[in-house]
Amino acid sequence: MNTATPFHHVPVMVGEIVELFGPVPPGVVVDATVGGGGHASALLEAHPHLQVVGLDRDEAAVEAATHALQRFGERATVRRARFDQLTAMLRETGHETVSGALFDLGVSSPQLDDPGRGFSYRADAPLDMRMDRAQPTSARDLVNSLPERELATLLRDLGDERFAARIARGIVAARPLRTTGDLVAVIDAAVPAPARRRQHGHPARRTFQALRIAVNAELDVLRPGLDAALDVLVPGGRCAVLAYHSGEDRIVKDVFRTAATGGCVCPPGLPCVCGATPTVRELRRGARKPSPAEVAANPRAESARLRAVEKLEVVA
Repeated sequence: MNTATPFHHVPVMVGEIVELFGPVPPGVVVDATVGGGGHASALLEAHPHLQVVGLDRDEAAVEAATHALQRFGERATVRRARFDQLTAMLRETGHETVSGALFDLGVSSPQLDDPGRGFSYRADAPLDMRMDRAQPTSARDLVNSLPERELATLLRDLGDERFAARIARGIVAARPLRTTGDLVAVIDAAVPAPARRRQHGHPARRTFQALRIAVNAELDVLRPGLDAALDVLVPGGRCAVLAYHSGEDRIVKDVFRTAATGGCVCPPGLPCVCGATPTVRELRRGARKPSPAEVAANPRAESARLRAVEKLEVVA
């Protein structure tokens, strides 16, 4: 079955991404979350000096990106892989170094819009949320097996959920939960009515986000993936990350800052005497955000935060 048509995803901040990778040396950009191939297509169209190796753990995304990028011939390669398999997949495709790396984190529109995947709180569907449907653990497993305290911690840490304890208590009392509708009903009952009226967005949004991140171990594989990407970048190469959640963004900021300071432990404002050697430079202080026009056209871009670094020439 051809999934290219239903896997339609509007790439976020595509203009900024294209601009960022314009100055990199000729070579390969690894798109570690290729999705439907939107960013990859834009990069290949704008920059003839670049090739793309696209990675994704979602089989539907791999199929869709392969279809979308086939017009670029040998300039585009797509493989199924997680972030922490980045180096191995590059070697498998014949590349030891790259000119760029792009990470577009979070969940894609096609995953949200397919009710059968269980990512959305807007349709009643099996509680799944697996990006790689070959993995054994689903959201249904987590909500029906985790102890109440662990569940509350998960919702608080990964979803910034203010009512995590109440929701966790409600989940345990309502077990077994089988569908997204079952979970939404529990959340609606647990969150006080005044808070539901004040909240920005659906009251289930944070809980679904937390479960999705946990099911797919998204934060666990992010740091190894970023470290691997920075390791294989050539001097002048760039790494860019689009994050949509505070936990993701904290990891990105920490990895980039550590690389930009070389892990320096000297007091701020004093000369470095610890021998730290920076390996990248941050291309701007802080994160870039999508324009108001882009958010108006694509509301899912609103929470995006773009950070980027450039690899330095390190003299041994």
